[in-house]
Amino acid sequence: MNTYESKSIPIQDVTGLTLADVVNKTCLVGLSYFNLQGELLKQNLITGSVTAVDAEMGITLQLQQKADGSAADFILPANLSCWFSAPKGEFHTSQDGVKVQDPDYLVTWDVHQTKDTTADGEQQWWEWVARTTPPQVGG
Repeated sequence: MNTYESKSIPIQDVTGLTLADVVNKTCLVGLSYFNLQGELLKQNLITGSVTAVDAEMGITLQLQQKADGSAADFILPANLSCWFSAPKGEFHTSQDGVKVQDPDYLVTWDVHQTKDTTADGEQQWWEWVARTTPPQVGG
């Protein structure tokens, strides 16, 4: 079983990848959330298939279904600098019972909080920073 934190299988860069290339592809996405002080708040590992791409609106993933059959869309920025070819293997996500076999891509983002407080009902603001260093996985 491969895990997101291990460090032994080299990951390949996908130079020349275009938005059109990722449609209908599966990806494993690592998300690290940080507060204003740069402290790690949480990490999530999700998986899904790319259903739509738009240079302005982003990359839409249909997340893999939960055991109860429910699924949701998740939108990533339209920046491919943090997309890397995934090695073969089974990957477990942060969500109980959700795993992916042989995803096409590994994607990693750092998401930084940009406002300290928000009024009730007001949207929180986050800055997405692509991790352009290949993620480390193990066998």
